Amino acid sequence: MTENILSKGERARMSIMDASYQLFIEQGYHATSMRQIAREAGMALGSIYNHFPSKDEVYKAILADRHPYHQILPVLLAAEGDTVEEFVHNAARALIDELGQHPDFLNLMLIEIVEFEGRNMVGLFQTLIPNILELGERFIRVKGRVRLIPTPILLRAFLGMFFSYYITDILVGEVMPADMQADAFNQFVDIYLHGVLASQTE
Repeated sequence: MTENILSKGERARMSIMDASYQLFIEQGYHATSMRQIAREAGMALGSIYNHFPSKDEVYKAILADRHPYHQILPVLLAAEGDTVEEFVHNAARALIDELGQHPDFLNLMLIEIVEFEGRNMVGLFQTLIPNILELGERFIRVKGRVRLIPTPILLRAFLGMFFSYYITDILVGEVMPADMQADAFNQFVDIYLHGVLASQTE
């Protein structure tokens, strides 16, 4: 039904973005040429330039439309939990499950980090701020005593910790010793919530 609503130009633009996304994910940005994109999209090379003046503009459009944070933040916002513990556990699980369903997300993030040194993230981050602030509000609203840590730092630590869980699981999960895998997710949640220092009662 959506295709019927889209104009011919919008459909062409979407085809270019679909083809480019696939090629970028498979072989990286710099290894992909506009000629390859045209061939993958089933279009003449000159036609692509009617929609995008350069490959860089194609990439920026993909980043704006398909960066993982667009999918991840709504999933985190939808996580349930009446207490900080429940919310963090469910949000972390939802984050890791969402990443697991979209292995291409990691490729796109790595392209931005390795090939662009993150220079396109400033503009993208500005568009995501409302959702990020809304996620911060969730931390404040749920029941539980949270240390006086700035909410943006809580969110940054959350994303950093559970992205690292996901990435290390992909990279070395199959060869990790059993004691590094046993109940690892719950241990990560516990470390995020309570740190690594033993309380005085332990």
